Amino acid sequence: MLSVIIITKNEASHIGRCLESVAWVDEIIVLDSGSEDATVAICRQYTDKVYETDWPGFGIQKQRALDKACGNWVLSIDADEVVTPELRLEIEEALLQERYKGYEIPRLSSYCGKQMRHGGWWPDYVLRLFWRDCGQFTDSVVHETIIVQGQVGRLQSPLLHDAFVNLDEVLSKVNCYSTLGAALLYQRGVRSSLSKAIFKGLWTFIRTYWLKAAILDGRQGLMLSISNAEGTYYKYLKLLELQDQQQVVSVFDRLRHFCLPRQSK
Repeated sequence: MLSVIIITKNEASHIGRCLESVAWVDEIIVLDSGSEDATVAICRQYTDKVYETDWPGFGIQKQRALDKACGNWVLSIDADEVVTPELRLEIEEALLQERYKGYEIPRLSSYCGKQMRHGGWWPDYVLRLFWRDCGQFTDSVVHETIIVQGQVGRLQSPLLHDAFVNLDEVLSKVNCYSTLGAALLYQRGVRSSLSKAIFKGLWTFIRTYWLKAAILDGRQGLMLSISNAEGTYYKYLKLLELQDQQQVVSVFDRLRHFCLPRQSK
């Protein structure tokens, strides 16, 4: 038995195509975190296992979805991803094997209408298919991963990913992920500065455009390199902002402690 798990929020423009591509599986689990569009209604056309919940972060939310799955095997996909007929056949064959407890799938992502073959985007192997009892998500708020106990193999057919449909989505995701990334770095004790933010942004552009050859993807390759650089730059600027806010709090805490009236003996 194969279960598909998906988390959603305001994915009405993507989710129908995604669900149609996995309509053949035994079970579809959807966890929605407060969609204000037609996402939930669309999902209920494909499965009765649609749950509405709060938003604790990517890792915890996906683990919640996994905990609701009944299948021996689980395929975790995002609302903007599509399983092709070729990938379906390969998945069905993989489920008959006993050698592996999980499989990485190459993901082919598109940026503003172009499937990207360079810039570090291909082949983007992601571990998405796994034996339920052997897999668990990390609790990261962003960039969560699946930890599988056992040997992991690789499939060949790609999972299609509409990463960024247009520039509005690029700017929205750059803002969102830079905020989450800054919070994660702050929790890890990483420090930032203005010069560090500038250097990190420039290096990201050089690595993406030149070293990972995004230049070969033409106009979209340049656009991708710039947006990657912006995301990194703003992530470290937001980290610097968090540091400054904490320093202000620390100063006020010290002043408050200093100004407290001494107890008489």
